[in-house]
Amino acid sequence: MSTTTDILFISHGGGPLPLLGDPEHRDMVNTLKVFAGKLARPAAMLVISAHWEARVPTVTSGACPELIYDYYGFPPEAYSVRYPCPGEPRLAQQVVQALEKAGIPAGTDQRRGLDHGVFVPLQLMYPEADIPCVQLSLVDSLDAGLHIAIGRTLRSLDYDNLLVIGSGFSFHNMRAFFAPQTPEMRAANLAFENWLEDTCAGQNMDENERQSRLIDWESAPHARFCHPREEHLLPLHVCYGLAGKACDEHVSATILGKRSGMFYWHVKAG
Repeated sequence: MSTTTDILFISHGGGPLPLLGDPEHRDMVNTLKVFAGKLARPAAMLVISAHWEARVPTVTSGACPELIYDYYGFPPEAYSVRYPCPGEPRLAQQVVQALEKAGIPAGTDQRRGLDHGVFVPLQLMYPEADIPCVQLSLVDSLDAGLHIAIGRTLRSLDYDNLLVIGSGFSFHNMRAFFAPQTPEMRAANLAFENWLEDTCAGQNMDENERQSRLIDWESAPHARFCHPREEHLLPLHVCYGLAGKACDEHVSATILGKRSGMFYWHVKAG
């Protein structure tokens, strides 16, 4: 039996701002809506958000996940957002079984809800909230190679028409977002984004080199300026581990004044 999987790494913007009409998120909002219009409607979604870290990879397994408003200082409407999508316990169990079969300890969490790295982009892409969704955590070691390995295990999922979303941010320096833009800052942002595009989209690069570059991402130009902490980059590693190839499409969006990347893969197995 053959299965198809769409894989999308997104830069998800700042907290709930994309839902509040913030003009600095207009490009991101439009980009996500275009992707949703182009992709086949998924049977279910598996989202890896930068905003959940656990000791072992952990999957939400509740049938009706609530929302976690894990942001502070925003207007009241940011805390009245609703996204009543169903969960998908069967998919959650498949994810855990795939990880454990590969020797990666894993678990489920029936009570945890969906954080803003999940419900903000999904509200933009699929506002009807009628597609089942499961969230997968990062591992708190933040080991790049491990997150590629986690993605690789997901290749064994027997779930047709699955959309896997890595929800992070290709640039995530909070101080730089709100500091005056300088030529040096812009150059650093662009240098890292160009490196990331070359790494993920380069058609003439073999997969050993691509994987090595992603594991050694700290050697990229201005890597630690763009990512003082790497949790917003690692959902990309999970996406690449699942895809195992150059991306099929790369799109840049300007978010909070910074160039930010989105990467898409289509995979057919079996």
